[in-house]
Amino acid sequence: MNYENAGKYLLVAGAVLIVIGGIAWGLGKAGFKGLPGDINIQRGNWSFSFPIVTCIVISVLLTLVMNFLNRK
Repeated sequence: MNYENAGKYLLVAGAVLIVIGGIAWGLGKAGFKGLPGDINIQRGNWSFSFPIVTCIVISVLLTLVMNFLNRK
């Protein structure tokens, strides 16, 4: 891989991260707290959050996208 291609990949990756960040920010502003099945525990001043279902959904989506992009 040469530097020209690496630069293009970095620009695309940066643009994708900006879009994903904007979507996440917008969902947070809209009051989205996570998917059903995500673990959230709050006790007094202490809280614990583990978005297991959200992680699974993101993993499946990224797997599908990567399989689509790697087809020749």
